[in-house]
Amino acid sequence: MKKLTIADAAEYFKVSKEAIHNRIRRGSLNSVVENGVKFVILLSEKETSEPSNLAENRYTQYIEQENVRLRDKVDVLEKETGRLRDQREQMLIDERSKIEQIYKERDAQLRSVLHVVATKFLSHVNEDAVMKEAMKEDQNENVINAEFIEIDEWVSLKSFLKLKRYEDKAKKKIKQRFKFASLKKDERLAVRDEKIYLNPSRYDYTDLL
Repeated sequence: MKKLTIADAAEYFKVSKEAIHNRIRRGSLNSVVENGVKFVILLSEKETSEPSNLAENRYTQYIEQENVRLRDKVDVLEKETGRLRDQREQMLIDERSKIEQIYKERDAQLRSVLHVVATKFLSHVNEDAVMKEAMKEDQNENVINAEFIEIDEWVSLKSFLKLKRYEDKAKKKIKQRFKFASLKKDERLAVRDEKIYLNPSRYDYTDLL
């Protein structure tokens, strides 16, 4: 290490004294004041290399710390991304289930509507099939007296309800309504051997069904 006066330092670096003072202010030159005189400190090559190595070590340590911090941040982001992806997939599954349920409910409603329509208008829409099936069953059971009832117009209540495919509970209630109407001498009904007959091609029985 050497100590040079401002003048000696200016001569050593081949610059002016003012330039030396500027370097001291900027910190590019080290200086000390002894007995009111300012000296410029010149370090040996070994001494100047030690701070450089220290700075390099600090920089390397900083880079390593930054790498660790960034890796931790990446791990957090990857976990968050995975969580969001799982949430999105679950939402899609839930929405698909809702849509499937909606379609099932609509299908059930449609089947119910079609059943009601078929029940109400079956005798008009498919009258021939109704009559043929009823005639076949009634002929097998021998329940119709041809002198009393025209077989091609009248069908038994039992056959009619069978073709309608009502549930047993519903059939029971419908039979009660028809029986009550027959007791009131409803002109739309005919009674033979305690059995009720109806003519769906001529009369509307919606109020009794």
